[in-house]
Amino acid sequence: MIWLQLLYVYLKIGLFGFGGGYAMLSLIQADVVERYNWISTQEFTDIVAISQMTPGPIGINSATYIGYTAIQNAGYPPMMCILGSCLTTFAVCLPSFLLVLAISYFFSKFKNNKYVSAAFLGLRPATVGLIAAAALMLMNSQNFIDYKSFIIFACAFILTWKFKLHPILLIVLAGIAGLIIYW
Repeated sequence: MIWLQLLYVYLKIGLFGFGGGYAMLSLIQADVVERYNWISTQEFTDIVAISQMTPGPIGINSATYIGYTAIQNAGYPPMMCILGSCLTTFAVCLPSFLLVLAISYFFSKFKNNKYVSAAFLGLRPATVGLIAAAALMLMNSQNFIDYKSFIIFACAFILTWKFKLHPILLIVLAGIAGLIIYW
């Protein structure tokens, strides 16, 4: 039963997750953590952090990790957990692939249509709202922001903005700072 539920949830997330991975996070949390209780809030927070640091889109990365963890928490062996990862990754990608395929066929014919332009203008603020919802969702008791975290954030912001530091180097430096400060 969990297999069909995972397939349904991630097909739905893939279909309605406009705005990319960060916009999907609130949809993912609503189903995976709150509705079905496949993973805990702490596990979700950890998965989001890992998904941000690994190469690739956060929505797909989190789907892969959540598929594995949900199947593992259901008591299945490791090989079935890998299949859970594959299922959720496939399910979250399939709707976008099919939509882009269909849109690319019709877009060249309708790109100057005023209704199509108006629809794209309407999607922009919705996307910003979904990303903002993801940011607010991650502000929970497991992610308490103390002054030390704020200092790391401020330094990372300045290093990125002023000095154009490479993101990978910034992640390594933030990790080292976290080890030094919180250990």
